[in-house]
Amino acid sequence: MHAKERLIFPLDVPDGKEAERYIKLLRDSVGFFKVGLELFVAEGPDILKMISEHSGAKIFLDLKFHDIPATVQKAQESANRLGATFVTVHCDEGLAVLSAVARGAARDTQVLAVTVLTSLGSDDLLEAGFSSEYADNLTKLVLKRAALAKKAECAGVVCSGLEASAVKEAFPDLVVVTPGIRPEWSVVSGDDQKRIVTPYQAIINGADYLVVGRPIRMAKDPKEAAERTVEEIAKGVEKIAK
Repeated sequence: MHAKERLIFPLDVPDGKEAERYIKLLRDSVGFFKVGLELFVAEGPDILKMISEHSGAKIFLDLKFHDIPATVQKAQESANRLGATFVTVHCDEGLAVLSAVARGAARDTQVLAVTVLTSLGSDDLLEAGFSSEYADNLTKLVLKRAALAKKAECAGVVCSGLEASAVKEAFPDLVVVTPGIRPEWSVVSGDDQKRIVTPYQAIINGADYLVVGRPIRMAKDPKEAAERTVEEIAKGVEKIAK
């Protein structure tokens, strides 16, 4: 892959007009546009058509399916018609739900299992009822969930760059998508991400794709910020190729 193809830009904006601005601005600088709950609820499937019409980028539909197996499988079967390359499902409900989404996916759709959100830390997991065995060892929890994703025949996982190397070592054929990316040169106010790494380090750690949002969106020149991010990705790819 070209380094640009590894960069995912999340369209975390309130409406289609704002999304269109970023799509046109960044269509030559990123490999994927990610559509999450905010934009999908606001615009529906039409936003995915807009991405296809205005760019050659692939689509990441990040709705994090989380329901009973029959419901998530039907949701995935509906999502197949939208042309997304990546879709997401939460690991929280276990193997049955992961397997249901994987069964419902079209041949050209890759299901990614969300392991532990990068906004969560050990204290959050303890508060949510996790045992200290996992709350104090997030890598252990991520690996347990990656194993479930593998067993369910998901294509890959979403995890922090801090856990990417452990996942790749244990499951080298799983695609690893890493959010919580913060280039050293970026300035992000009110950051809610707790487990972050730089683009270069994420690639070194084994990530295949990086989700980079606010460092690009909040930059004075988002296109330049995206291109600088791609340069960092390229350096990481070059390093691991040696």
